[in-house]
Amino acid sequence: MRVTWDQVFAWRLARQFVTRPAASSVPELVGRLCGVQAQVTSAAETAVALRSAAPEDGALVRELSNGALIKTWAMRGTLHAMTPAGAAAVLPLIASARTWEKPSWQRTFGATPAEVAALTEVVGAILADAELTREELVEELLSDKAFHKLGEELRSGWGALLKPLAWQGALCHGPARGNKVTFTSPARLIPDWQALPEPDAAAPAAITAYLGAHGPATPETFDAWLSRNSLRKTTVRGWFAELGDTLTPVEVEGRTGYVLTEHADELAATEPTASVHLLGPFDQYVLGPGTGDTELLPKAHRASVSRTAGWIAPIVVVDGRIAGTWELEGAEVVVSMFDGAALPKKLDVAADRVARAAGLDSIRVRAA
Repeated sequence: MRVTWDQVFAWRLARQFVTRPAASSVPELVGRLCGVQAQVTSAAETAVALRSAAPEDGALVRELSNGALIKTWAMRGTLHAMTPAGAAAVLPLIASARTWEKPSWQRTFGATPAEVAALTEVVGAILADAELTREELVEELLSDKAFHKLGEELRSGWGALLKPLAWQGALCHGPARGNKVTFTSPARLIPDWQALPEPDAAAPAAITAYLGAHGPATPETFDAWLSRNSLRKTTVRGWFAELGDTLTPVEVEGRTGYVLTEHADELAATEPTASVHLLGPFDQYVLGPGTGDTELLPKAHRASVSRTAGWIAPIVVVDGRIAGTWELEGAEVVVSMFDGAALPKKLDVAADRVARAAGLDSIRVRAA
């Protein structure tokens, strides 16, 4: 099966509710995207609002509060809002990389595998019936002398020592307490939460969900999205192989990947059309394939999108490809097109969607 990149991008835009904002629920939308990055809560809200037929202020946070979504450290060690089923699919795979057992990780964060195992057990017990701020959790842990040397890392806002616990299902974020983060157990927060499955059992759901939004893709692309290529290549390829006829190989202008067989005819029949969209910071449209995908994002402009300290800029998407960045300044969308290109036609329509998502009555567009 052969398709063009124009077809792939048009298909992805439709699958990800960009071409037509979804009338579905927020959990359905988040599930389709395989989660939304939530390091910055406002960015996650923007991702949902831009894809919603009737955007509502704080819609994602409400779903987190009622247990329909879970916020936890997941793909690439970053915070994501996910459906419980989505989290249960990816967390065992990320945990199976055992990154905390690597000497480089131990040197950086000062914890041995045995200490991480002890933390996992103790934190799981503490949070089974509690919802604690970081300070409260650390105070509880430091009452045990065994954890005293880890105090500085445990207090760090980066949460490096807590990520392995999240991947193993021992903790997740709870409802914010004012401007403070809280932690609790997924089993306490999510109705009917089950123990995480083994990686081999979880892999099919994780791979099919990913390909349903970001295909066609290779095992390597999937692992880059999932764990920054921390898993064994043979393991990931084996998971893909075990899906058998569920997957269809696709050649896209010389690059071969996989799409779900149930989507193959739909992809082949996709007719690319001219389009302009404005997507927010940390958007899954670029995070799914990664900023290193030069078909999506020209190599010369990667630094404009993937900025210092891990910031992923809001993007201008023209005919499926990233063609610039933008910022919202008051009631103005300030657009920076790559290579000094002129502002694209129909940008006002895309800006109107930004206005609805941001709750603005009107909005202006200007070049940077």
